[in-house]
Amino acid sequence: MMDAAQNETSAGPVEGKLSITAIILAGNEALHIERCLTRIAPLVERMVVIDSFSSDGTMEIAKRCGAEVLQHKWKNYSDQFQWGIDNAAPKTDWVMRLDSDEYIEPGAQSAMRALLPGLSGDVTGLTLKLKVIFRGQWIRHGRYYSTVLLRFWRSGVGQIEQRWMDEHIVLSRGRTQQILGGDLVDHNLNDIGWWTDKHNRYATRHMVDFINREHALFGEDERIQETEAAARRKRFLKNSVYGRAPIYLRALLFYISRYFVRLGFLDGKQGFLFHFLHGFWMYMLIDAKIDEARMFIKANGVEAFREHLRVKHGIEL
Repeated sequence: MMDAAQNETSAGPVEGKLSITAIILAGNEALHIERCLTRIAPLVERMVVIDSFSSDGTMEIAKRCGAEVLQHKWKNYSDQFQWGIDNAAPKTDWVMRLDSDEYIEPGAQSAMRALLPGLSGDVTGLTLKLKVIFRGQWIRHGRYYSTVLLRFWRSGVGQIEQRWMDEHIVLSRGRTQQILGGDLVDHNLNDIGWWTDKHNRYATRHMVDFINREHALFGEDERIQETEAAARRKRFLKNSVYGRAPIYLRALLFYISRYFVRLGFLDGKQGFLFHFLHGFWMYMLIDAKIDEARMFIKANGVEAFREHLRVKHGIEL
């Protein structure tokens, strides 16, 4: 729901700002939302927060920072973000995707100001390198600081894949170009209990997408095949290489590769915790949930599993 003031768009370009609408998802993000908005406010013409009915003051902080706020009940990330695109109805030249616990470094913002005026018309998407900061530690190794994400696209060209996990923006035309000089930073300030709760939910959603490929629970969005090479290659490796390896063993081998072969151990104490939890514990948990789901389906059938997901996890396929 939204009121008239929340639905107002910018009357025209703002001096010093680029023709970009930033769409930010939020749900009880009072800890992060001000940092997110104040850091992009000098760059973008319009900021729209899609709030899933927060109870911690997120909406009030966002309005105070100059953002419009639209509210929509949460189903999953893909559904929420696509609803945000459709209902924000950007009129700017570009659209930007951002999470509340993320921000764009100043160097990347300066690079965008220099890049956009002379950008070739066939470039319809802009990518950024992802920098993850975990408990104050920049995770530089384990090949983790090599992720490139599509976060800007020309209005009307980008939509988000409809998946339960690992969703990407897909472009209807054109090519992408990487922004150099700064990164997209993921720096969540919550405690480790919050982090593990969140990734436990992520593991469930990964399981749903995996089981869907075995039992066709819902139609799989395959538009990733039409978008930029990095996301397409990552999806291929996840589904056709890692996805076909024996469960449990693959989680162990992935962790060994990431922590030892790809030098994750160089990230120190906090890096050890991150690589162990994110690169071993979560993937082992995904496999345990897949194993559990297979046993449930064998005993009760696919339709009973659909109902189990709805009742147990609030996942309505």
